[in-house]
Amino acid sequence: MASRSDSGGNPWVAVRPGEDVAVLARQMSSAHQSFVDDIRTHGSAVRSVVLDSWMRSRTKGVDPDGGNETPILTGQDLERYRNGHPMAIIRPVIRKLLVEDASDTGLLVAISDAEGRLLWVEGDSAAKDRALAMDFAEGVDWSEESKGTNAPGTALAVDHSVQIFASEHFSRSVHEWSCSAAPVHHPTSGHILGAIDITGGPRVAVPEVLSLVRATVAAAESELRLHLMNSPKSLGGTAPRLEVLGSGRPGVVRGSGRIPLSQRHAEILLLLGEHPEGLSSDHLAVLLDEQELDSVTIRAEMSRLRKTFGTAGLASRPYRLVGELTSDVGDIRRALDRGDVDAALRIYSGPVLPGSSAPGIESIREELRSRMQAALLRLGDPVLLAQWTSSIHGRTDVIAWEAYRATLSRDSALYGQVSARIDLLDRELGI
Repeated sequence: MASRSDSGGNPWVAVRPGEDVAVLARQMSSAHQSFVDDIRTHGSAVRSVVLDSWMRSRTKGVDPDGGNETPILTGQDLERYRNGHPMAIIRPVIRKLLVEDASDTGLLVAISDAEGRLLWVEGDSAAKDRALAMDFAEGVDWSEESKGTNAPGTALAVDHSVQIFASEHFSRSVHEWSCSAAPVHHPTSGHILGAIDITGGPRVAVPEVLSLVRATVAAAESELRLHLMNSPKSLGGTAPRLEVLGSGRPGVVRGSGRIPLSQRHAEILLLLGEHPEGLSSDHLAVLLDEQELDSVTIRAEMSRLRKTFGTAGLASRPYRLVGELTSDVGDIRRALDRGDVDAALRIYSGPVLPGSSAPGIESIREELRSRMQAALLRLGDPVLLAQWTSSIHGRTDVIAWEAYRATLSRDSALYGQVSARIDLLDRELGI
């Protein structure tokens, strides 16, 4: 028997004119249960766009009963990230067209980034409180990979406006809700910037609401086009920047926002930056772990990294960066290349990912430390040598301490202090 999407009409619309919402809800609930139980009797009741999404959700290991732990962006991290995001530019348009009339309607309006993370959730206050029960909140990842079939996540996955009605959601905790969403695109590159979503009861799944969302997207993209004409570099004109030096948490800076990274994700991004030609999963595994991680683990880490860094910035087969990624490591190298040791030392806030034992990272860490040391010894500047030997990364550098002592007068008190420090290091290090 043909699916609903093959029987005529718009496959992206959930509730078509004349359909009984109560009957449709029972059909979807039964079809969802059959799918979850792996009973092959659901095809006639389910739209193909929904069935395809269910399949993706199951393949990605999404649990329909919840329990899918995802990283949540909160507090200042969320504030910095969303305020620097291009979707912030069009938020006033979205609020004017959708949010202002949503009070006391039971409706929510959500704005996500391109990876499905909710940046803003506004509208009816009671509905917003109820939505917390299904984790529909600012800073939460609502991509298909995280939450399964849902309007904003599925719209981003298929790059098309879509409605999801009640039990068409893969997660059972969302079955009492319906939603309509559409992706927003960069006006010149065409890349997805995020999505606009309306969430509420069954009436959100009718064609008129999807038309409203599409019209809002059109207005928002026009606003972006106008903004781009006036500020050409305001929509992602600056490359993201990876920060991996020192003992602080590594992160990626985009615009005025900073996204914190796990050590593993920082390792991967730094290694991909070192290998612009790309890395196979096997090669990447060797660089990350002397015991060689298996390819399944690498794929899982890359999937999680895409949620944080963005799918548009990473490619596969081989794994590689798409577009430019700057870093504090690169800044130091460029400063040393032009002979500006003073600038390099100012940037060098600490070793590269000091907590990492990944072979590839240890090589980068030692290469950068050796270059810094060589540049300082070659220059022989007592001020810079004093700064280096008093820092956490240079305080046990006996060679640098000896070079520093060579710049001092033997009659000075400082010469004696530096000599005493060298003697102590010799004893401690067994030199």
